[in-house]
Amino acid sequence: MTFSSSPAPNPRQLVLGSTSRYRRELLQRLNVPFEVASPEVDETPFESETPRALAERLALAKAKAVAARFPHAVVIGSDQVADLNGQPLGKPGTHERAVAQLRQMRGQTVVFQTALAVVCLETGFELCDLAAVDVVFRDLTDTEIENYLRIEQPYDCAGSAKSEGLGIALLASIHSDDPTALIGLPLIRTCRMIQAAGIELLSDRTVAA
Repeated sequence: MTFSSSPAPNPRQLVLGSTSRYRRELLQRLNVPFEVASPEVDETPFESETPRALAERLALAKAKAVAARFPHAVVIGSDQVADLNGQPLGKPGTHERAVAQLRQMRGQTVVFQTALAVVCLETGFELCDLAAVDVVFRDLTDTEIENYLRIEQPYDCAGSAKSEGLGIALLASIHSDDPTALIGLPLIRTCRMIQAAGIELLSDRTVAA
């Protein structure tokens, strides 16, 4: 499926190697057409793998998996791992796991490691970067945790909290140099990296009516 808020052409096709609606909505902000493709990558961590290494490995693996099907395109892969004192916290999937995660994180600083990879097989372009976001959680009560999960049900989010939604009420502070990284796609890095790969942004070609 193609997503676009502008009919302007680009020298290369852009493909987002993710089915996350959060990443798709973020990428749409850049006003360039793009395709979406599922990377179908095994996300199981390696033994003793750090959260940062896991996020970087999976982001690159996702980009390469999709690039194998779109060799002429510029492909974006991204992955996010919540890092609590060196331990990875993935998507909870269930209410019980989400409760356990939020209990672990209350009163703690959690680093959301959001990795970004951009690949183009035809040109041999490959670049990977990481945006770390320090998130300080409030000292939440069990009642607050239960009420939050009942309302938002963030079971598809690493760390069980949606900062773009009611999850902001769980937090004491956020520190990052790339504001959208916490939602799943660091757009400042995305702009820099896809332009380096050949995708035009804000040029006469792309802003023409």
